[in-house]
Amino acid sequence: MRRSRLLLAVTAAASLAACHSQGNSDTNEGRARSPSAIEFPAADRPVATIISTRWSDEEARDRVNEASQIMDAAKVNPGMTVADIGAGEGYYTVRLAKRVGQNGRVLAEDIVPEIIDALGRRINRENMQNVSVKLGTPDDPKLPPSSFDRIFLVHMYHEIAEPYAFLWRLYPALKPDGEIIVVDANRLTQNHGTPPPQLKCEFEAVGFKEVGFRDSPFAGGYLARFGIGGARPKPDQINPCHVHVTDSQ
Repeated sequence: MRRSRLLLAVTAAASLAACHSQGNSDTNEGRARSPSAIEFPAADRPVATIISTRWSDEEARDRVNEASQIMDAAKVNPGMTVADIGAGEGYYTVRLAKRVGQNGRVLAEDIVPEIIDALGRRINRENMQNVSVKLGTPDDPKLPPSSFDRIFLVHMYHEIAEPYAFLWRLYPALKPDGEIIVVDANRLTQNHGTPPPQLKCEFEAVGFKEVGFRDSPFAGGYLARFGIGGARPKPDQINPCHVHVTDSQ
């Protein structure tokens, strides 16, 4: 059902791992938490160590029309404003830019300055004037409020060390009818995926609701869509998830 990952060890990946995981992928115990996340519940699950800035090479992904199929399923249309969180080398960024067209906008975000710099050079080289890049932090994507029709989180959710803080701060960035698009593998977080029940629980804990789900083996797992489902709770009122799941593989 799933293709093998192409694991490319790069220096930037080590920096990413330190920023997101601050520990190992087996447990969160003893992991130092960011002061900006202390007011939120800690994740009751392992956090995967980042081992690559890419999920697979771009040619392999294009051979199965991954981006086109995901953008179709997410109903990405010309003129939309879209964010690509954890953009890495920009596989989705450049394809989203072409899909939304000159009247649309794409914001590519990552947490490592070197990656953002490299992506910025690619955007300039490919003359994509409808794309901007932004440096975020592990628990705050730093997106402008009420701005986005779609926000993409592709093969990176399992690497977010502070999911409640991250999602809580992501919530205001959506337009009222906007959606967050999550692409991930259906396996345990320490195995570089997120079980769908865990994903749904964590999103619902901060006020989102699941509006769509489909298996997407061509993209290495599934696609889940979330919209605003209710009021965003205060950080100390978030009920953390304690979901017992097993690896599907």
